[in-house]
Amino acid sequence: MKLPYLQYAQQIIPSLHNQRRISFDVHYNPNLPKPLPVIVFIHGFNGFKDWGAFPLIAEYFAENGFVFIRMNLSHNGTTPENPTEIVDLEAYSIDKFSYGLDDIKSVIDFLYQEKGLLADVVNLDKLTLIGHSRGGGLAIMKTAEDERVKSLVTWASIAAINHFWTEEVVQKIQTEGIYWITHGRTKQRLPLAKAYYDDILANYHRIDFAQVVPRLKVPCMFIHGSADTTLPLEMLYKLHSYKPDSQIHVIENANHTFGAYHPYDKEELPEHTQELVRKTVEFLRQLS
Repeated sequence: MKLPYLQYAQQIIPSLHNQRRISFDVHYNPNLPKPLPVIVFIHGFNGFKDWGAFPLIAEYFAENGFVFIRMNLSHNGTTPENPTEIVDLEAYSIDKFSYGLDDIKSVIDFLYQEKGLLADVVNLDKLTLIGHSRGGGLAIMKTAEDERVKSLVTWASIAAINHFWTEEVVQKIQTEGIYWITHGRTKQRLPLAKAYYDDILANYHRIDFAQVVPRLKVPCMFIHGSADTTLPLEMLYKLHSYKPDSQIHVIENANHTFGAYHPYDKEELPEHTQELVRKTVEFLRQLS
C-alpha cells in the first residue's frame, strides 16, 4: 500500500537568465515527524525531472523519510507547459554550466525563503544534492561552492569536461558557431551554440573536476554502473582519486540509466535502480 504523499505540484520560480523558468516537484510523506531531510535532484544532459523512473524514485525517497525535489534546469529545452519535450531550442542551444549552477542556487534560496507549505517540513541542516550524469557534475560543482549543502551523492556522474568537448567538437563549434547533435531517443537535431563552450572557458575554475572535487568538505558518495557505456566506470575512480575519503559503490552490470528508460511503463523500479536508491538511502542515514 502506497503512503499518502503531498506533492507540491510543479512549483515554478524564475531563472536568473534569459527570462526562463525553473520548475520542480516536491515529494514527501506528511505523516512522518517533521522536519525531514531534503534532497535536491538534478537531471543529466537531455534529461528532465519527469524522465523515466525519476517520479518513482521520488516516491521511494518520500517513503523513506526524505523530502525529494526533482527539478528541471531552466535551459534544458523543456518548459513548464511541455515538461517532457525539448521544445525551447533557443534556450537549449545556449545552456551553460553556470546557468545550471545558478538554477540550483535558486532552488536552495527558495527553500531558505519559503514561508508557506514547506516552511516547517524541510530540515535545511540536512540538505543533500544528488545528480545524474551531467547533473552529477553540477551537483559536485555546487556543493563545492555552497556551504548550505551538507552531503552529496552522484549517480553515473561525469568526471571530466572534455569527455564531450573533444578537439573535433571544439574546432567545429569555434569555426561554425554551432554544433548539432542528434537526440538518441527522439532523433531531434539539437543545436549547441558557441556560448556553451565559451562559458566553460570563462568558468573553468568552477567546473574543472581536478580543482573542484578536492575542495569538497562534506560527506560524498559516488555510484556508477559497471556496464555504463555512456560514461565509463573510470569516471567513478577518477572522482574517488580526487577525494579519497569519498564512499563509492559499483552496481554490477548496470548501464548509464541503471536499467530505466523513457517512457517508463512499470510500477516497480528496475533492479539496478533499486540497488542505486537503497545504497543512497543507506549512505544518507548513516550521516544522521
